[in-house]
Amino acid sequence: MLKVVIDATPVEQKPSGVGLYVANLIHSLYQLQAQENFQLGIAYQPGFKNWLRGNLSIPQLLNNYANRYLIPLPVRLSSILLSLSPNPLISQYFEQCFGYPDIIQGTNYSVYYCRSTKKILNIYDLTFIKYPDYIDSVVKQYKARIKKCLTWTDLIITISESSKRDIIEYLQVEPERIYVTPLASRYSSLDLSQGVISKPQISINYDFSIPYLLFVSTIEPRKNINNLISAFNLLKEKHKIDHHLVLIGRKGWHYEPIFSAIDNSPWNHHIHHLDYLSDDLVAFFYAQADVFVYPSHYEGFGLPVLEAMTLGTPVVTSHTSSLPEVAGDAALLIDPNDPNHLAEAILKIISDSQLRQELIQKGKQRAGLFSWERTAKETLKAYKSLLLA
Repeated sequence: MLKVVIDATPVEQKPSGVGLYVANLIHSLYQLQAQENFQLGIAYQPGFKNWLRGNLSIPQLLNNYANRYLIPLPVRLSSILLSLSPNPLISQYFEQCFGYPDIIQGTNYSVYYCRSTKKILNIYDLTFIKYPDYIDSVVKQYKARIKKCLTWTDLIITISESSKRDIIEYLQVEPERIYVTPLASRYSSLDLSQGVISKPQISINYDFSIPYLLFVSTIEPRKNINNLISAFNLLKEKHKIDHHLVLIGRKGWHYEPIFSAIDNSPWNHHIHHLDYLSDDLVAFFYAQADVFVYPSHYEGFGLPVLEAMTLGTPVVTSHTSSLPEVAGDAALLIDPNDPNHLAEAILKIISDSQLRQELIQKGKQRAGLFSWERTAKETLKAYKSLLLA
């Protein structure tokens, strides 16, 4: 029986980003084990602070799974161990930690060297190469780490054809060594049709009687929020729209200029930032928004676009990177560097109810093409291809 171990270290109790992908992939693969005749295990490595405290426990979110493997070393040592590889002693140590699997999947831009095990490396996007000004000091280390891991990686998994093209161009990887496994929404269209998404009972700092434009993601430069604020200012000034602007997301890296742009806006009292919210609250904001606006400069996939379409929200997004691939013809695509173009697209949707309904229907149909089961099955194809190699 094929034995696969996935590195679940990015999974937190409230997962987002890579952690959200890994958590959903593990859940969906577990459902396929019996019918596909393979065994899935999960590996976990504690953070440095937990390691110092002697807390080597695996997050509760992962406790329901069998075949858990703890790596009793802090994540901070990863770069050192990778720099010392390939090394037969390190290889033997990790193969023992992982329970001697046939395949190990490294989910966060690295995979440990294991001499007798096939190695899969997840690369989601190449922001750290294409847009180095958009990243922090930690992410800047990814390039060297990946180039080291590529010397022993058997297969790469990425999340869009756009990212695959970037990996081929910038890392000189052969196309046949790259598998694309698209992502899926954390929400279901059934939530919408069955009326599951209802007004939150807890107090939230927004009056839902006021129409709004919505952005959901980390507050950081790559997401191009400054141009969204500029477009919002144009719509307020020229077209006197009634809408407010709601930004939902944790503060990421170099967010200060974004909040300065909010403070300097003549309509700053109409711009609201809400930090990390529960999935249910975010879903309600999606479902009630007049337009979801995502003018990001660069994305490996662009999951918020898919989430908005799943929950029946018309979308305006960039014509760059993977975003057209995810949106298809179900969104208005704009030049992210042109606030006027962005403002015009938003105005079209809020001014034309027929266009809005068309985008909502197309969005739901488009979102129906993506599921975590599909992601898991495509990942399983990648595993099986290694056995035939």
